Amino acid sequence: MDCTEELCQVDCCAMGVRVYGGASRSLRPLVLHFHGGAFVGGSLDGGRAVSSLLVEAGAVVVSADYPLAPKHPFPHALEAAYGALSWLHDQRGRWAGKRSRIFVAGEEAGGNLAAGLALMARDQQAPALAGQILISPMLDAGMATCSIREAEAGPVGCKWADGWHQYLRSPDKAAHPYASPLASSRLAGLPPALVLTAEDDLMRDESLSYARRLREAGVAVAEHVLPAPTGWPESLDQLPRVEAPSIQAVAPEPPWRGVVRDRFAAFLNENSPTRRAASVQP
Repeated sequence: MDCTEELCQVDCCAMGVRVYGGASRSLRPLVLHFHGGAFVGGSLDGGRAVSSLLVEAGAVVVSADYPLAPKHPFPHALEAAYGALSWLHDQRGRWAGKRSRIFVAGEEAGGNLAAGLALMARDQQAPALAGQILISPMLDAGMATCSIREAEAGPVGCKWADGWHQYLRSPDKAAHPYASPLASSRLAGLPPALVLTAEDDLMRDESLSYARRLREAGVAVAEHVLPAPTGWPESLDQLPRVEAPSIQAVAPEPPWRGVVRDRFAAFLNENSPTRRAASVQP
């Protein structure tokens, strides 16, 4: 898929971004995307699979290579993400339309950043977000849900627990709503949310709990639980099949790919009135 790379200069760092599908300069929705990696790993390459699905769903995607723990513990990544969001809002006419609506999206630890960024943008009253797309998001630093226990993951000895520990560095940070959005007591006023999880996703219960709490706070929520097996969240960086005979396939196309793309498209269309209006012009 065609993409370009550049640096986004924010207050705390120069952060690399990769832009997908940004050649048309149309009123397509613009998505700021964050890859997974349990706060301590992952890369722009790892975020390519989800970014490509968002582009197929009709978006222009700017995927951000945010700073990682333990070198950059909370709130460094979130502050960098907010700087990237402000930068993207100011620069959105370069890749989409000047009136294109902006969404945040992320998988696993990137889903945590997207949810925290939606909270932060609400509290700062800018930039305005059209929606948040949370895919198997890490939202509960306590890691005490049934789906976590069923996966035999817990407070020690697994990559997600270790990632939380290196990201937060101290127990008091786990209570901060930007770090652990499921712990937030104030969810009203957030943008609409799409929450995607799966039957075999160890983040399933915290994802569904967050969707329920958002709805109770008056936030419009679309949620979907994919049937097992999906291998989420670890399979979320799986690339689609490469069909060209001269290129070896990277991996088989996951069976959930089409469903996720369709859910993305429906959510983006529903929350992008400027795009809908443009699509009906003669």
